[in-house]
Amino acid sequence: MSLLKEFKDFAMRGNVIDMAVGVVIGAAFGKIVSSLVDDLIMPLVGVATGGINFTDYKWVIQKAVMDGTEIIKPEVTLNWGTWIQTIVNFLIVAFCIFLAIKVMNRFRKEEAAAAEEAAAPAEPTKEEVLLTEIRDLLKQQADAEGAAK
Repeated sequence: MSLLKEFKDFAMRGNVIDMAVGVVIGAAFGKIVSSLVDDLIMPLVGVATGGINFTDYKWVIQKAVMDGTEIIKPEVTLNWGTWIQTIVNFLIVAFCIFLAIKVMNRFRKEEAAAAEEAAAPAEPTKEEVLLTEIRDLLKQQADAEGAAK
């Protein structure tokens, strides 16, 4: 089997295409959630914390070497505030995704319950029950007559 044919078989399998669609939708959903965090939630968090912006916090390991206004050697820093901000962003994004999945699962359960309800056989009517009993009695009677002969 040629390499090109093997690749075509691999790429055209249903699960690969489903995965590709999932990646594209996931990337778009990620942008939506990132915008939610950056544009709506973080400004509220900033107001709640008194305007603290964690990204400004850093630990200077070595100060910059300057010659007038020219930087000869830039400062070396550990940007721990950026790390804290990234953790906060991650927690907010994870919580938003959790809520979205929870809502989707609820809808999925409701749809499954509705499908089960629709697929469940209906209870027989009183007429059907009566006709079934008559059929069974006639069959017993015929069996009894056949055994008596």
